[in-house]
Amino acid sequence: MFGKRRPEALVVGAGPVGLFAAIQLAKQGIRVEIIDKDWRTGAHSYALALHPSSLRLFEELGLLGQVLDHAHLLKTIGFYDAGGRRAEIRTPDDNAFGGLAAVLRQETLEAMLEDALKAIGVHVLWNNELSDLESYSDGNRVTVDHLVKETVGYAVAHTEWTVGKTVRLDVPLVIGADGHRSTVRRRLGVDFEPAGQTRHSAVFECKTNADLGNEMKVVFADGTTNVLWPMQDGRCRWSFQLLDHAAPEQTRTKDRLSEQLGTGEYPVLSEESLRHFLKERAPWFDASIETILWRIVVRFERRMAGCFGRDRVWLAGDAGHVTGPVGMQSMNVGLREAGELAGIVAAILKQGESPTRLEEYNRGRLQEWNCLLNLQDTFRPGDTASPWVRQFADQILSCLPASGTDLAALAGQLGLRPE
Repeated sequence: MFGKRRPEALVVGAGPVGLFAAIQLAKQGIRVEIIDKDWRTGAHSYALALHPSSLRLFEELGLLGQVLDHAHLLKTIGFYDAGGRRAEIRTPDDNAFGGLAAVLRQETLEAMLEDALKAIGVHVLWNNELSDLESYSDGNRVTVDHLVKETVGYAVAHTEWTVGKTVRLDVPLVIGADGHRSTVRRRLGVDFEPAGQTRHSAVFECKTNADLGNEMKVVFADGTTNVLWPMQDGRCRWSFQLLDHAAPEQTRTKDRLSEQLGTGEYPVLSEESLRHFLKERAPWFDASIETILWRIVVRFERRMAGCFGRDRVWLAGDAGHVTGPVGMQSMNVGLREAGELAGIVAAILKQGESPTRLEEYNRGRLQEWNCLLNLQDTFRPGDTASPWVRQFADQILSCLPASGTDLAALAGQLGLRPE
């Protein structure tokens, strides 16, 4: 499982945030290992777009060209209701990438990042699960179980994952990027309190004859937030918020095997339901839906960790926060968090800087996520905001594919100003 050279840093979780953290650590000369309890990267998942801040990070890694080759650039965001278009945001003139965001499937992004990590000599240790963590002021004792498939049963044989080997080792620093069910966070005993209502969405990826161009369409209708993403190859993805719907909690996880969830389990995923959603919420969408390629009901919560770590264990990405799906803020801000953490870890381990810098990271994360989750007043309509924008201001902010100064710039186009 682990070589003779014990790692200086262990990353738990090999999604985009964990992979990015491992790359940044390795590039700064840190001996890093990355583990994930699953057996490969995701096959299909909801996350779909990269913010300009993320594109800047990939440019620094030399991966921007590869990302853009596989992406569909968004140049405008149109805001609609059932009656039609009401407002828009356009790509700023000083935008270096020519778009507001790059639409890219998460599984494609993960494959790129894993290849980049392999190229610098680090391989994801798949099928390895963190089972215990003891954190101290100067390091950590971790227990990692290597999972293997075992055939069981007599009359009807089937396979299941079992623990094949267990390793215990000391690691100076641990980064938990293991998602909303984070084992790292739970081992630290950190609260993960709700910061708003849970949302369920019915997601349909389709072939269409619509000329969607480079616009993301956000639709507010009857108390719901819905979105149409343009994609490459004549595809689009519609996401419709479901009211009064109870989906199993596991539908928030990445689907690593199945390309489609059967409509028998969720009638709301039928073609008839899709056409009903379009008729009721976006009657102006008059293009044909030729084929439904993938569909799923997804559960999205709004939560934030009580703190982002302590001593030598720290959280990034969904392990520390989850939010609504439209603005893709949790994954994208998580990438920035991973880069920041990697820089601090390298400064501590290689340059002898004080670990108190990690407390600065914690304060910064709590402050930003209090804003992004609307736990404190952040923006309000200015004099130039239209009555329609004023009505939907709170919903609009979570739909913008940006954070930090980028978020303020996009919101400003609609007349929304920071407090």
